[in-house]
Amino acid sequence: MRRREFIALLGSATAAWPLASRAQQRSLPEVGVLSAQSQQSEAELLSEWEKALNDTGYVSGRNVLVEYRFADGQGDRLPMLAADLVRRQVTVLVANTTPPALVAKAATETIPIVFVTGVDPVEVGLVASFNRPGANVTGVTFLSNKLVAKRLELLATLVSAAAPIGMLAHTNNPNTGADVRDALAAASALGRTLHVDRVASPSELDAAITALVQQRVGALFVAPQADFRIWQRQILTLAERNALPTSFSNSDFVVAGGLMSYGPNQIESYREAGIYTGRILKGEKPSELPVLVSTKFTFAINIKTAKALGLTIPPSMLALTTMIIE
Repeated sequence: MRRREFIALLGSATAAWPLASRAQQRSLPEVGVLSAQSQQSEAELLSEWEKALNDTGYVSGRNVLVEYRFADGQGDRLPMLAADLVRRQVTVLVANTTPPALVAKAATETIPIVFVTGVDPVEVGLVASFNRPGANVTGVTFLSNKLVAKRLELLATLVSAAAPIGMLAHTNNPNTGADVRDALAAASALGRTLHVDRVASPSELDAAITALVQQRVGALFVAPQADFRIWQRQILTLAERNALPTSFSNSDFVVAGGLMSYGPNQIESYREAGIYTGRILKGEKPSELPVLVSTKFTFAINIKTAKALGLTIPPSMLALTTMIIE
């Protein structure tokens, strides 16, 4: 299924059905998908999730209903959207990234929840343990926040040792405290100065990056937070305008023009979440499904961007890449 087709499918997910068809639909199990992002920014990943759900024998509109709720980057809308899905008495609630997962857990203690997150779910209180999640919650983690030190090391390799590095973090993301702490520790270990700027909305990006540039940063390190995916174009435009090498946790930023990324293969994580959703629909309990940890990683570099910035990528670094954009 192509991205455009999937977006169209999401857009029609809540379209009106003929009356005769509605009665039949009510008897089908229903999956609610809660996302902090936009329909467009999550289309590819949710398409992979739905393909995996299909592989377990469930096809939307045929033997299962799928209801999508997108907060469009407005985190304060998540409790309302979660409450709506709980009122619908969905059979399974899929929470896309950490903020929706925490909100979903607070909204229901009975509806099974399948999360996809980049953090340690035990540390943030989603589950009791990886092997025995307990209660009604399980899912998949790709632990992208554990790669902060490695990402910073790779970026620092390409930036003058005398230049500070700027970090962009989201003010309201529950992972920000840990991400900033780990980045500062990594910078100290590398003997580098790290300047951190936090933003709560896309309207603050311009001023934040301007402030970092005024501190003469030589590169921009973007925290591994899903909030920034919906602001991708604006972040990349500002980085290009200020000639800043960039580091991200997702390769889609590099495909779109960012310099480099190092992080998990999120497509695999969403596929695993789709399979878990199907297994729960078949009667398995979340408490008996261990939290899965994604072990596939992608190191991407955009050679065209590197040339535009006047950077030479060392052969030793190129040898480590799993994706090169030219």
